[in-house]
Amino acid sequence: MQLAQLNIAEAKYGTEDARMDGFTGRVDIINAMADRSPGFIWRLTDDDETDGALSLRMEGQNDYTLVNMSVWADIESLFHFIYKTAHAKVMQGKNDWFNPMSRNHMVLWWVEDGHIPSMDEAKTKLDAIRAHGPSPEAFDFQTPFSDSGAPVKTNFPKKDCA
Repeated sequence: MQLAQLNIAEAKYGTEDARMDGFTGRVDIINAMADRSPGFIWRLTDDDETDGALSLRMEGQNDYTLVNMSVWADIESLFHFIYKTAHAKVMQGKNDWFNPMSRNHMVLWWVEDGHIPSMDEAKTKLDAIRAHGPSPEAFDFQTPFSDSGAPVKTNFPKKDCA
């Protein structure tokens, strides 16, 4: 089994707006770093693959809602990339580029080895965690589950998991 993740963020401005340059100007660098990270398997890209998936939108979301989806070998690899690499430094500026979200904006779930999740599948998982909270089918870093459905105890700092 492999770990899939979806993260959405509502941009304050369009991706072509100069006020988003601190984010959009770093997307390729951070994505290249992810591609080389231990445990990385796959990430969602748009047709030209030059800016991640900045042009893609999830059904039911507005035009400013950006989508990030990837697959990793395990939860520890993903956690390390998000919170312990240059990714975390870039995201310190998130309040300049993104509106706070009142509901879950990230969801994790297990997929069979080699499975590439679809946007519809990811939306179903996001809807599930929003409606029912973390479960073996849709969870987060604060309440992770193993691929067998058992709750997992981690050493992830709670301040990093928010």
